[in-house]
Amino acid sequence: MPSRFKKHTLAGAVVALALAHAGVAAQSAKTWVVPRTADGKPDLEGVWENNSATPLERPAQLAQKPRLSDQELAALEKKARTMLGPEADAVFGDALYLTLLADRQPGGLGATGTYSQNWLPDRYFEHRTSLITDPADGKLPPLTPAGTRVRASVRPFGANADSVQGMSMQDRCIHYGFPDLFAGYMSVYRITQSPEYVAIQMEKIHDARVIPLSDRPHVSPAIRQYLGDSRGRWEGDALVVETTNFHPKGNPMGGYSVLSDESLRLVERFRRTADDTLEYTFTIDNPTMWTRPWTATINWKRSRGEQLEYACHEGNYSLRGMLAAARAEDKR
Repeated sequence: MPSRFKKHTLAGAVVALALAHAGVAAQSAKTWVVPRTADGKPDLEGVWENNSATPLERPAQLAQKPRLSDQELAALEKKARTMLGPEADAVFGDALYLTLLADRQPGGLGATGTYSQNWLPDRYFEHRTSLITDPADGKLPPLTPAGTRVRASVRPFGANADSVQGMSMQDRCIHYGFPDLFAGYMSVYRITQSPEYVAIQMEKIHDARVIPLSDRPHVSPAIRQYLGDSRGRWEGDALVVETTNFHPKGNPMGGYSVLSDESLRLVERFRRTADDTLEYTFTIDNPTMWTRPWTATINWKRSRGEQLEYACHEGNYSLRGMLAAARAEDKR
C-alpha cells in the first residue's frame, strides 16, 4: 500500500475518532443535569480541589493569547509530563506554568531543600491562559498608592523575623486566607449545605466558613474577622456569597497578595457545570488597594479522596527553630 494512502487513511481515522469523541462529549453535556438537594437547590456538596495549572495572571509570553489552541495545549501537557515527572523538584502554584513556558528545569525550594513532584497532585491544563477574566488582558489592575505602600511593608511568607509576632499568619498557622490561589498544595475544600446554611471547610489550617443563606444585615463594621462576615443567596443555579468585615491583618488570597482592609468586598459565585466540576468565580472590590475591581474564575474538580488533617506544625515547635535559625544567620 502506498505510504501516502496510509497517511490519508490514518488521518481519516483520527478525524473520525475525534468526531466520535466530540459526539460523546456533546451527548454527555446535553444529558447531564444539575443535581439537586431535597429542597430543590443545586447540590454543591462534596470534596473539591483546585489543581489548575492556569496562572492567575496571563504570562507576558502569551499577552495576546487569551486561549491556547488544541495543539498548543497538547504540547504544554506533553512538556509537563516530560519535565515534571515524579522525581523532579516540586513546583508550586503559578511557578509550574511559568517554568514550562520558560523551558527550564524546576529550581526547588532553595537552600533549605525541597521534595519531589511525586508528593504533589497532578495539575490539569486548560485552554485559558489566565484565571483573571476581568480585566480582559488577564492582568491584575494597578495598585493604588496606598496599596503599593502596604504591599511593600508586608513580610513575605517564610522570611526571617525578629519575633513570633513579626512572622506571617501562615508561618504561625493562624490563617491562610481565601480565595486560595496557591493551587496544588492542599487546595481542598469540603462543602456541606442545608436550607439555611452552607459550610465551606478548607484543608489548609482547617479554616471553616459557615455562611447563612439569608438577607440578614452584616455585623457591625466594628467587628473584623479573618474570614470576614459572609451572607449567601441563590441566583438561579449559582450560590452567590458576599463577604465584608475583613480583619486588617488578614490575607484573603492565600499568600498571593495583600488585599485585606476595611474596604474589601468579596463576591463569590459557586456553580456546578459538570458532574466533576464546580465553577468558582470571585470578584475583588477594594478601592483602597486596587484602582478597579477584578474577577477570576477557577474550575474546582471533584476530589478522588477525602479532606485530610492539616497539622501545620504541632505545638508551634517549628517557630522556635525558625527563629533560632534566623538569629544564627544574623550572627553569621
